[in-house]
Amino acid sequence: MSGQTPPAADRDWVPALMRGWAARCPSCGSRTLFTAFLKMAPACTACGIDLQRFRADDAPAYFVIFIVGHIVVPLVLLLEKLYEPALWVHAVLWLPLSIGLSLWLLPRVKGAVIGVLWALQGRPQDD
Repeated sequence: MSGQTPPAADRDWVPALMRGWAARCPSCGSRTLFTAFLKMAPACTACGIDLQRFRADDAPAYFVIFIVGHIVVPLVLLLEKLYEPALWVHAVLWLPLSIGLSLWLLPRVKGAVIGVLWALQGRPQDD
């Protein structure tokens, strides 16, 4: 272990959230949070903290749906109100945008959730 994990009282959730958003360890900031697209590493290879304790579960998916919905739905309504395009135009525009935004946001939001859980000392998983 190369670094010490700060005690719970010294953990600020904003830097932890930002590190998680960048797919970095919430403790030391090294790029070891994920081993694949959404597969979380069991532990940080730099500082050694146990990352499996902090499970994001379904929270990232809910947050991504919320964010994408608040971006896409107003744009759909605005386009419909201004131009009244055919339904195929909506499908061509909004389906790729929704899927692309979701895929781009999901690992970032998952990392941010894990960072906040780490900072606030989320309840360890019960097995």
